[in-house]
Amino acid sequence: MWMSALMLAAAVSVVPGTDRLRRRLRAAAGPVDAIVGTERAAPDASPGPPDPLAVAGTFDLLAACLKAGLPLADAVAAVAVSAPDPLRESLRRTADRLALGADPATAWDVVASEPATEALARMARRSARSGAALSSAMVELATQQRTEAEDRAIAAVEKAGVLIGGPLGLCFLPAFVCLGIVPVVIGLAGRVLEGGLL
Repeated sequence: MWMSALMLAAAVSVVPGTDRLRRRLRAAAGPVDAIVGTERAAPDASPGPPDPLAVAGTFDLLAACLKAGLPLADAVAAVAVSAPDPLRESLRRTADRLALGADPATAWDVVASEPATEALARMARRSARSGAALSSAMVELATQQRTEAEDRAIAAVEKAGVLIGGPLGLCFLPAFVCLGIVPVVIGLAGRVLEGGLL
């Protein structure tokens, strides 16, 4: 049992392109490291893109705050506390700018620089120009974010299904040849040779 677990861990560490899996294994091994006393590896210097579902939750929370009647600056400040990491700072700075009375086009520049929230800045600027309610746009934006995340997950699953076909073929093709084709060829060759056809 332990040997198979060690072999699996060795295979995972050798396979290229499994950085995300290695990070998850390191995170899961955190309590074990504390007990054993080993040092954990330093976290990656550059955080990846924010979780799309967390961003969608941030949009939903902003919509709820605006529907409850909070001013835009207060709603953005409240949402910034629970926003995912790269987005948190840009939302906080935008809330500070809005609270100081900055022009909405200027205030949302910080959020517009984040790829995950570029649409939020665009909607907020449009809402400031036209006077339309921002809360309904945030609900639509959250729904769109979740749909895109679901589409990416389905594409990843389908890609994994295609990629697993190669190793399965390499495993089953020799077995099919050895157990299915070779006995038939040997049986036919025996009959042909016994019949004197050759």
